[in-house]
Amino acid sequence: MNPKVDEYLSHAEKWKEEFEKLRTIALDCEVTEEFKWNHPCYTFEGKNIVLIHGFKEYCALLFHKGALLQDAHGILIQQTENVQSARQIRFTSVKEIVELEDVLKSYIHEAIEVEKAGLEVKKNTELIIPEELQNKFDEIPALKSAFEGLTPGRQRAYILYFSKAKQSKTRESRVEKWMEHILNGKGLND
Repeated sequence: MNPKVDEYLSHAEKWKEEFEKLRTIALDCEVTEEFKWNHPCYTFEGKNIVLIHGFKEYCALLFHKGALLQDAHGILIQQTENVQSARQIRFTSVKEIVELEDVLKSYIHEAIEVEKAGLEVKKNTELIIPEELQNKFDEIPALKSAFEGLTPGRQRAYILYFSKAKQSKTRESRVEKWMEHILNGKGLND
């Protein structure tokens, strides 16, 4: 057991009982308890397996490579359309967790087997650069160089953000607003 997780749980105001039950289940599966991204995270031989986290409406187990699990019970949820690998199982009560305890353990064990096998999620890396961003690249070559210097995740976040705008005028405005950030080598959330 990790003292940072103990501290996290002692300060939890919402989902405390649910977190404690999920922790017990995870620890029964021969994983190592760590504290990453400000959440209890369970690893196997240094590889992330599952994370416990809470939201306003639910708490969840997040399987880092959940897309590779069989999901025999049809309970894994893709958080958003842009999440490629991770999948959640959501809960709103301790009762739900207790009822699924054996299933949760089987999913955790399957996730460990996925890691042992060295399986990787094939990510959709094909990104279509919005016309408004391409125009700025053509106009300001330094912007294109700075953008290409960003990590793939940061590039993806920008492209998705710019592309979500329905109107060209809005996409242009977004590109303008974030140009300085890109030139400084920063991502949307930096």
